[in-house]
Amino acid sequence: MDATSAAAAAVEMDAGAAFAPSVWGDFFVTYVPPPTERSEEWIRERAEQLKRLVHRMFFLEDGEAVVGVAKAVALVDTLERLGLDSLFRDDIAVAISHAHLAGEEWPEYVGYDDLHVAATRFRLLRQHGIWVSTAVLDKFRDGTGSFSASLSSDPRALLSLYHAAHMAVPGEATLDDAIAFARRHLETMNGELQSPVAEQVARALDHPLPRFTRLLETMRYLPEYAQEETHDGTLLELARLKSHIMRSIHLRELKALSLWWRDVYNAVNLKYCRDRMVEVYLWSCGMIPEEEHSRARLLFAKTFGIVSFLDDTFDVHATIEECHSLNEAFQRWDESAVSALPEYLCMLYIKTLSNFKEFEDLLEPQEKYRMSYAKKAYQLQSEYYMQEAQWTNDKYEPSFEEHVELSGMSTGLPMLNLMALMGYDETIATQEVFEWMSVPVPDTVRAGALIGRFLNDISSYKLGKNKKDMGSTVECYKLEKGSTGEEAVAAIAAMNEHMWRVLNQTYMEVDRALLPAAQLVVSIARTCEVIYLRGWDGYTFGSHAKDLVKALFLDPIPL
Repeated sequence: MDATSAAAAAVEMDAGAAFAPSVWGDFFVTYVPPPTERSEEWIRERAEQLKRLVHRMFFLEDGEAVVGVAKAVALVDTLERLGLDSLFRDDIAVAISHAHLAGEEWPEYVGYDDLHVAATRFRLLRQHGIWVSTAVLDKFRDGTGSFSASLSSDPRALLSLYHAAHMAVPGEATLDDAIAFARRHLETMNGELQSPVAEQVARALDHPLPRFTRLLETMRYLPEYAQEETHDGTLLELARLKSHIMRSIHLRELKALSLWWRDVYNAVNLKYCRDRMVEVYLWSCGMIPEEEHSRARLLFAKTFGIVSFLDDTFDVHATIEECHSLNEAFQRWDESAVSALPEYLCMLYIKTLSNFKEFEDLLEPQEKYRMSYAKKAYQLQSEYYMQEAQWTNDKYEPSFEEHVELSGMSTGLPMLNLMALMGYDETIATQEVFEWMSVPVPDTVRAGALIGRFLNDISSYKLGKNKKDMGSTVECYKLEKGSTGEEAVAAIAAMNEHMWRVLNQTYMEVDRALLPAAQLVVSIARTCEVIYLRGWDGYTFGSHAKDLVKALFLDPIPL
């Protein structure tokens, strides 16, 4: 971000109210989408017809065998990028297993001379939690160990290699080389390529596929796929229909959330707090886009909204005595504790407890046990905010290690992960999953939280932060290492890269029963990369996310 943009962002934050008002106001409460050419009933019926046709694509003509590896890899990749994978989970699982076993049994066959196939297979397997060695890429290196110069003029192969290499785990020098090699040549080509490859390269240089939210990738990729000479008309039509269906669902949810938030925000009446429900819902959709997970989306968004009151109260407004009173009330979790709070915080406490009761009412009888995990996670969140407020009040300068340990948890992402899981059904959200997610948090969750922390702190350092906030990891690193601001930002960015690799590794090591929960952690980390793109902050500064909101919820989708 340039100096002018940073200055404009700083101006957006009003000193009296602490944060700028909502960019959207009540827009989505009253918004009526333009009529579509077809009814939703027709769209759903047509989509069901097309789903049957796509299902047949996974099988040979005799219906007894899975298609070849190259075709299976291409089909799965296309379905995932078009946002259709949730419709074919069983088919994709079989295809991924086939691609894995074929590579184990006939390694010389799979992608033998096609870097695009080999790299895409490598990425997909790792993204599905299956370990595969970088040795499959060795055939594309020359005698010196470098990637062959003959690959440098093939943007499709370079893109696939670049995306695949971002599934690296710590210590994989081969993939470090692959990223540098592919990026160097893609940057050289950038500006000379034709559409749609040009757009795909530009997007990849900002966000490689493993770090980009599925919903945004679908939005970008759908018109690009239509331009590809080899596109499949059935897949294209189905993707457009599904996008229409999801747009309708998301707008209905966004209206309901906006109404709920207006009532809560006005009742709590803490005008120094961020009014960002539209941006929160953007975050929620980015990580949980599927139709069947509406309950999870709404639980995530509502909890995010409520905890933002707590965050901003501890950070920018309350005295240290008021912070202690508020934290002690949440540790009691009893309505009678409201009597010990200052008057202006009473409604925040009452509304938080009443909304958690509403969350419990959304659960089936056999799911009620989840509330004990949810309340404990929220109480811990209050404790983390309290500790940060105490450090700030005491002018305590933590070591960098101490800072990272606390501030990773105070992102709220471990708690929000758990709250989102509350909305999943029992096939995914088992008691084993809630135990795994709870304190002490597993390495997967910690890595995801630190990605959010480092991205947030790089942004806050560039844009400026509220004077009462605890110093960021960037500032702490500067102080401890005696470095410049630029050096500290570079160091934190490198740590963020390392955390992605830790996240990749722990994701592939986790028990298969926990994989969907681990995938949710990855999805939140991906969304953080979008919210804090290039040092912006689409949550604190709503104007930064305005174009994304318009693109996802308002721009027309052709049928």
